[in-house]
Amino acid sequence: MTESLLELSGLTKYFPVMGGLVFKRQVGRVHAVDGVDLTVGAGEALGLVGESGCGKSTTGRLVARLLEPSGGTIRYNGQDISHASRRELKPIRSEIQMIFQDPYSSLNPRHTVGTIISGPMEVNGIQPPGGRQKRVRELLETVGLNPEHYNRFPHEFSGGQRQRIGVARALALEPKLIVADEPVSALDVSIQAQVVNLLQQLQRDLGIAFLFIAHDLAVVRHVSQRVAVMYLGKIVEVGDRQSIYERPRHPYTHALLSAVPEVELPEDGVGTERIRLAGDVPSPIDPPSGCRFRTRCWKAQDKCAAEEPPLIQITGNHEGHLTACHFPEEPTVHGDQEIVLDPALA
Repeated sequence: MTESLLELSGLTKYFPVMGGLVFKRQVGRVHAVDGVDLTVGAGEALGLVGESGCGKSTTGRLVARLLEPSGGTIRYNGQDISHASRRELKPIRSEIQMIFQDPYSSLNPRHTVGTIISGPMEVNGIQPPGGRQKRVRELLETVGLNPEHYNRFPHEFSGGQRQRIGVARALALEPKLIVADEPVSALDVSIQAQVVNLLQQLQRDLGIAFLFIAHDLAVVRHVSQRVAVMYLGKIVEVGDRQSIYERPRHPYTHALLSAVPEVELPEDGVGTERIRLAGDVPSPIDPPSGCRFRTRCWKAQDKCAAEEPPLIQITGNHEGHLTACHFPEEPTVHGDQEIVLDPALA
C-alpha cells in the first residue's frame, strides 16, 4: 500500500443561503460537500467523478485550501491543515498546486507567459540555478511549448496551449500534489488527448500525486489508478480502476458507466446494461434522508430512506473497493435489458 500523502476525513463544506429583502438572514445552507473520506497516496492518481453539482470542484478547492472547510479534517503529509493560518500554510502552499478548468480565465491576459509561470517562484522567493527565466523556458519545453514564446501573451495561444501554460505554472514549485479540476473539459476533443497524455507522463516521470476531477469517465479511466464516485456531496463508491469499471456495485456507478458510449460491439452479443435515470439531482439545500441516491434509484426501499448506508467493503469486492449501498448491484456491467426508473418514484 502506498504511503498516504493526503487524507480527508469527514470533510464538509456548507454555503449559507441568505433570505430577506432588507435584513439578510440565513434561511438555509447548501450541503456542497458532506462527510467525504478519501486518501491519495504519494505519486498516485485518484480520479474523482460525478455529474455536475455533486461537489467535486468544491472538494478540490478545499484540498488546495482555497476554501475554508466547515468541518472534518484535511491531513497533508501527516499534518492537519484543515484550519491552518496563512503563516502555517506557507511552507505547504508550494507542495499543493492546482490546474483550473478554464484555460481562458485562469491566466492573466495582461501578463506574459514568462511572468505567469515565474510568478509562483517570485512569491515564494525561489531563485533556481541559472535564474527564473531559464527555469521558465525549461518548463515550457517540458509541457511541449516553444521556449521562445516566453514573451508572448495568453491571447496568442490556443486553448490547449493555454492549458499547457497552466500546467507549467503548477509545476514551477515542484509540487508533490496537483489538484486538476476538469483540466480538459473546456478543450476541443482533438486536444484533450494531448493534455491528458502530458499529465500522465508528468505523473509517471516526476512522481507527482494527482487528484483528477472530471465527469468524463473515459478520461478518468485513462489517467487514474483509483477512482472515487461522488453524488450530492458524498462518496458512494471508491476502488481501484479495474474493479470500479468492470465490477461496480453501487447503482449510481452502474448508471454512470452505462452512459459511456460503446465503440465496439461485444463478441458474445451481450451489451452493457443501459440505465436511464428519471428526474434531476435533488437540491443540495435539502438533500434526501438516508441514501441520497434513493429518489432516483430503481432498488430503493424503506431502509434507504431511514438509514444512511456506510461506505464499507462488501463481500466479494476487491480489497479497498468500498461501496455505500444497502442493496448493491451484482458485480457486472453487462445486461440485455434497459432499466428505466418510474418517474412516479422520483
